Amino acid sequence: MLRFTKRADYGLMAIHYIAIHDDLGSVSAKRIAEEFAIPPELLAKILQRLAKKGLIVSQNGPKGGYGLSRRPDEMTVGEVIRALEGPINIVSCLEDSHCPQLERCNLRRPVQKIQAAISQMLDTMSLAELTSADVPEILAIR
Repeated sequence: MLRFTKRADYGLMAIHYIAIHDDLGSVSAKRIAEEFAIPPELLAKILQRLAKKGLIVSQNGPKGGYGLSRRPDEMTVGEVIRALEGPINIVSCLEDSHCPQLERCNLRRPVQKIQAAISQMLDTMSLAELTSADVPEILAIR
């Protein structure tokens, strides 16, 4: 099962919230934390990381908060996840040459293909697509 970390979950929730409220100006970290019951300290670290990676911008002052650095259709889900977690890996053995099963493993190549497909899907899905109610045919559960 593929799972995101809490940091990736919260980061996607926060940046999605910022994207859908972008027309209102800056969105405060407090507002996001309250909306999703995210611990404020953890959210602050996540937002700082997203800002450091250039995906959001912070604005100081009484009406300060966070906004997107680019339009939602110019930013991908893959970018957000990599900004928070680093490279997207579904298993650690693809980069660990010390794996005891390395010589005998017959799943290495198929797992690389799965990982590449997941990365490609995340890199082609924009934040704008997350804000849309439509589910692309390829992602629809049947």
